Amino acid sequence: MSEALAREPRTSRRHDREILALAVPAFGALVAEPLFLMVDTAIVGHLGTAQLAGLGVAGPLLTTAVGVFVFLAYATTAAVSRRVGAGDLPAAIRQGMDGIWLALLLGSAVALAVLAGAPALVDLFGASPEAAPHATTYLRISALGIPAMLAVLAATGVLRGLQNSRTPLYVAVAGFAANAALNLAFVYGAGWGIAGSAWGTVAAQAAMAAAYLTVVVRGARRHGASLRPDAAGIRACAQAGVPLLVRTLALRAVMMISIAVAARLGDQEVAANQIVTSLWNLLAFALDAIAIAGQSIIGRYLGADDADEARAVCRRMVQWGIVTGVVLGGLVVLSQPLFTPLFTSDADVRDLLVPALLVAAISQPVAGVVFVLDGVLMGAGDGPYLAWAMLAVLAVFAPLALLVPTLGGGLTALWGAMTVMMTARLVTLWLRVRSGRWIVTGAVRG
Repeated sequence: MSEALAREPRTSRRHDREILALAVPAFGALVAEPLFLMVDTAIVGHLGTAQLAGLGVAGPLLTTAVGVFVFLAYATTAAVSRRVGAGDLPAAIRQGMDGIWLALLLGSAVALAVLAGAPALVDLFGASPEAAPHATTYLRISALGIPAMLAVLAATGVLRGLQNSRTPLYVAVAGFAANAALNLAFVYGAGWGIAGSAWGTVAAQAAMAAAYLTVVVRGARRHGASLRPDAAGIRACAQAGVPLLVRTLALRAVMMISIAVAARLGDQEVAANQIVTSLWNLLAFALDAIAIAGQSIIGRYLGADDADEARAVCRRMVQWGIVTGVVLGGLVVLSQPLFTPLFTSDADVRDLLVPALLVAAISQPVAGVVFVLDGVLMGAGDGPYLAWAMLAVLAVFAPLALLVPTLGGGLTALWGAMTVMMTARLVTLWLRVRSGRWIVTGAVRG
């Protein structure tokens, strides 16, 4: 017994090193994604409330059009890391290449759909007559960058599965810097307004995709993995991603319902909600850094047939999630007087913003555990359960949020409903992890 107790701290320290080695670089890469939209928000916010409200509708629509295909990163990470754990590196990279080809095909189709349907989408989500033209302009231009955005997701998943989170960090930092510079140059230097913000983001995303693809292609050639599209492999990637697509669609439906409710509360509410949502996304991706590490590590241990280590690292990541959530929530509370003026000079928008931010901050410890457990189950390839669980959570959230305009409480009540949603997610994920049914070992989940 004493020997086991002595071994446990050593195991925890080893897991801490594994988690940190992947999570710290992943944090930098992950926060770059919401920072793209936050930069757009800060720059466009000073053009006027109508422009910011337009971005408040178009930005989440674009994020949704890309984000529903996040399985390109998550499923690829899990599949590639299992192959790595099993010691088959060429097969791991080949599987990753199939994911990239699937991303390019899906990205082209989605871009065409968004270009054609932009005005209808903007109208569907309740943009006011003043905000709608700005929303449509931003959405149509940004749609041109969707193939590059999806290619970035898939290539990032390949590198994460290969236990490499440093390269995504370097590319993301360079992309963020380019996005900020181009947005400022196009919006104010060239005088293009909200269209300049969209063009800057498209250019930055295209450059990031080129950088990722260069790294992955070099790795494929080094290990003898084919670069040609393989219909069977692409089809297998698509089939494996369907449950995660359902899960993500349900999660995005939660966000879209919240945006639609905010839009119907008024332009000031949707402008304030855009700022809270941008911060929420930043915090979510920061928490997800631990989950990304979990996907890579859990997949590798399961691929190596080591279920005990998979359980142990899961327990350790939950502890990390709780602590990180507490820290992030506290930082939001303490720093909100400093950062809210950066996003808007409208006093009414600020008055709506502060209480909603506080509600979002209080929910961060719950969110910390939710994101970690989500990552564990994704790393294990437990997509079907994640799909059904998220559908159940959506069924809880939707009526609560849709009643906000009727029952009152405004934006603060809406974010209270978001906290209930996160608590429901925690319950469903915790029950699954406790059951142990997510643990399936081998190079491929049967």
